[in-house]
Amino acid sequence: MLLQLKDTALGSVAKPARYTGGEWNMVRKNPSAVDVRFALALPDVYDVGMSNLGLKILYGILNERQDTYAERAYCPWPDMEAIMRSGGDLLRSLETQTPLRQFDAVGFSLQYEMTYTNILTMLDLAGIPLLSGERSEFDPLVIGGGPCAFNPEPLVDFFDCFVIGEGEELIGEIATVIAAWKQSGRAGGRPNLLERLARLPGMYVPAFYQVEYADDGRCTGVRPIRPGVPAVVAKRVVADLDSAYYPVNPIVPYLETVHDRIMLELFRGCTRGCRFCQAGVIYRPVRERKPAALMRLAQELADNTGYDEISLVSLSSADYSCLRELAQDLLAKFAPQRVSLSLPSLRIDSFSIELANEIQKVRRSGLTFAPEAGTQRLRDVINKGVNEADLFEAAGAAFRSGWAGIKLYFMIGLPTETDEDVLAIAELARKVLTLSRNPSRCKVSVSVSTFVPKPHTPFQWFAQIPAAEMERRQRLLRGALRDRRISFNWHDAPTSRLEGVFARGDRRLGKALLEAWRNGARFDGWSEHFHADVWDAAFAATGIDPDFYTVRQRNVDEIMPWSHLSSGVSQEWLAGEWNAAQSGSLTRDCRHDACTGCGVCQDLGVSVVDWRV
Repeated sequence: MLLQLKDTALGSVAKPARYTGGEWNMVRKNPSAVDVRFALALPDVYDVGMSNLGLKILYGILNERQDTYAERAYCPWPDMEAIMRSGGDLLRSLETQTPLRQFDAVGFSLQYEMTYTNILTMLDLAGIPLLSGERSEFDPLVIGGGPCAFNPEPLVDFFDCFVIGEGEELIGEIATVIAAWKQSGRAGGRPNLLERLARLPGMYVPAFYQVEYADDGRCTGVRPIRPGVPAVVAKRVVADLDSAYYPVNPIVPYLETVHDRIMLELFRGCTRGCRFCQAGVIYRPVRERKPAALMRLAQELADNTGYDEISLVSLSSADYSCLRELAQDLLAKFAPQRVSLSLPSLRIDSFSIELANEIQKVRRSGLTFAPEAGTQRLRDVINKGVNEADLFEAAGAAFRSGWAGIKLYFMIGLPTETDEDVLAIAELARKVLTLSRNPSRCKVSVSVSTFVPKPHTPFQWFAQIPAAEMERRQRLLRGALRDRRISFNWHDAPTSRLEGVFARGDRRLGKALLEAWRNGARFDGWSEHFHADVWDAAFAATGIDPDFYTVRQRNVDEIMPWSHLSSGVSQEWLAGEWNAAQSGSLTRDCRHDACTGCGVCQDLGVSVVDWRV
């Protein structure tokens, strides 16, 4: 990434391998022999970015093209940023050490709102104008995609366009458009390139849309201002995962990363219908890979990486229709090679101790369950679909089978939550602890996040609880969990507040983002680097009231900043789920029951795939 830096510079930063490249399976091409150069960027440190499956997929797809070369870039840690600025060094790709400003396109994966200031850091270090309106036809096209692209409005000042939905097909179409535009002699300049891209289904070019606001600040409309631009941009969906590209030669880093293992994606989507979960909406419908295809992928991945663990990943991996058979086949094949299996996403109601014991024969790891709420009433509000009996059965079986510790995940600040619901978290943890045959030797870890309402969910209209109330409920729970056998972890309230601002924000927030970055905001998702006072000052300087985006209750007929971007799930269905939440009514899983009418299958022409039916 940093060709100009001397060895002495690398020796003075944490984890120099973040910046050297040259890893196993890294793609090498002749840059002068391709038509399009694409930099894939993740606005977080290398250790996090290298674990992103989406970027691995896009990297492989682009590099299979003869006319395209995809390279990688990540956000330098503050120690490296300081060295780069003092020496005037540019941010470069890991593959060829080329400055990012020399690429045709820089594509950012937008996974988390708290990485937004890192985007500005990377653009600035690359020598790319921060504001899209200041870029010429010779500057890279700056593209965003990923979960946060479903409400990209706070970022539109800095991006040229966004991919809405899954990018496997669209990324190749983008490369083709760029190549054709360059071959035309860049005819019509940058506006012509953006017009060509806007014609692609799933591409959103924010400069071609005008937002209107009421006197009280609410959004009253988003309309296209360029002929041929769709009024609503619908997400792209890969219909058949078995025929879709999957990276069987992933890059193997020289240092430990967040997910340092094979990632085997079983399926995509979820129909459980948890009302707080954005991923459960934007990745609909469920599409499963065939077991035979997964066995083939697992073998290729093991042969090409040397990893000793295969992680079965999906939103709810235990819901894979052929999980038991697949796990048995994988174990039979790989256990003799001391390659273990892990199942990181476990639902209480689909947990099988027999399967867990089978999976962890090679290497035993911890068990994590997510009741999400302490009372059944609140679990019904969020449509979690599990009860205490499910949890106790799963936890009791785990303790009897030799597990000494269990992790429990909860949220506070959910709609209709009371102090009784908060205190019930502590009571539930104590009950789980008593299920052990030797409670004095067992541990229960309670991790509590603060609920942040997200776009395209039934809770998108809900008023987020204020930071002071977050802290009060955290103190309440902490006081009730005074037991040395129970550990307690929680999220910082100011961080959750800021996440809430940008999750449901509009394009007026761009000026506050820029102001905070100019005053030192970096790596806001890392507690040691987050400075709430910097953000408070930025909001004050730009005349923005954060409470407008967080603690304000919305009406279901309010036009949202993201209303022109479609997840495929209808607003009518989301409103119905919001009403059901307030009455505590459950909605059945449409995967195994009748269609609930969300609209995604009908509107996108993609059906739920389940190999049991």
